[in-house]
Amino acid sequence: MDATPLTDPSAWQRLGGADTAAEIAQQPALWETLASGLERDQERLLAFLGQRLSDPAQRVLFTGAGSSGFIAEMVADHINAQWPAEVRAVHTTSLLTHPALYLQRERPTLLVSFGRSGSSPESVAAVERVRADVDDARFLDITCNADGELARRGAGRDDTCTLLMPAASCDRAFAMTSSLSCMLLAALAVFERAPWNERGERIRQVAALAREGLQRWDAPVGALAAQPFDRVIYLASGPLEALAREAALKVLELTAGRVLAMANTPLGFRHGPKSTLDARTLVVMLRSAQPLARRYEQDLLEELRGDGVAGRVLSVGPHSDIGPGDDFTLQVPALPDAWLAPAWLPFAQLYALRRSAALGLTPDNPFPDGTVNRVVKGVTIHHG
Repeated sequence: MDATPLTDPSAWQRLGGADTAAEIAQQPALWETLASGLERDQERLLAFLGQRLSDPAQRVLFTGAGSSGFIAEMVADHINAQWPAEVRAVHTTSLLTHPALYLQRERPTLLVSFGRSGSSPESVAAVERVRADVDDARFLDITCNADGELARRGAGRDDTCTLLMPAASCDRAFAMTSSLSCMLLAALAVFERAPWNERGERIRQVAALAREGLQRWDAPVGALAAQPFDRVIYLASGPLEALAREAALKVLELTAGRVLAMANTPLGFRHGPKSTLDARTLVVMLRSAQPLARRYEQDLLEELRGDGVAGRVLSVGPHSDIGPGDDFTLQVPALPDAWLAPAWLPFAQLYALRRSAALGLTPDNPFPDGTVNRVVKGVTIHHG
């Protein structure tokens, strides 16, 4: 299993993971396409946003469900720190159950929706709820599907701007991979305060990092996934905390729950979750580029390695003079953690893909019985 290259479509076809493998591998090229597309859309996006981000009365809600909700979490705090407007992440799964906590009729609100298909019932219902409950509401729909409900319903509306990702980002496989990373980078670029030419350059820098990571990490991650860890813990802080949650979700999804995975922060892990460690546990620290955060991370890495309880403890992140040589590292430019998150994402995607195949599952569809679906089903939307 560990000898199968990510770029061998015939081998992955036999393993039932050809779409997932291709969609992981295509990401750097898609991001470069995305950068060019955003530069072409610059004037349209600037006109739609106007001066709203500079208005302290404006509320911006980044929203989505599951992996799309984790995009919202990776983006929101980074953007909130740059603008007078109030920016926060709210999963659609919370917005729909407790709308009064997040919406005020008199508070101007921009809802930024992330949706691979754009047709999940929660995504559509969240837009309808905000439109009904807020007098001055506007909608930016970032989606991978030109034929989805978000794109269809927003067409021709003055209060809505639809931002389509490159067509190939609408993943055919079960798990969100290139769809997630494209929407994440799109949101960072649209809402970043830096000049537009710098935003496109950042996307291209991250694409180069991910391309290097995919090439260097493919075989070692394959060997790691062949080891019989049945529990994986991802640790990270700041914007990367949501990346850790996404990484854990990928393991759960692609192994159909046969490998349990969880996420926490380096400081929070000692407050109880550390009790989950045993010899069949893999711990992965997704490391920050911020010096202060790295000191806390290093403390825990040394503690866990010294304890010797976990089966293996490793880290993924910017190259550093501290830490052992077996880490998955890259030499990175001076970028914030939110922008570097897509560079670490391929590690988690590769591990989940290869662990799924090592267990004899079919990564493109790990739930052939339909218990979990690519687009969520069975949701009844209640109004009240």
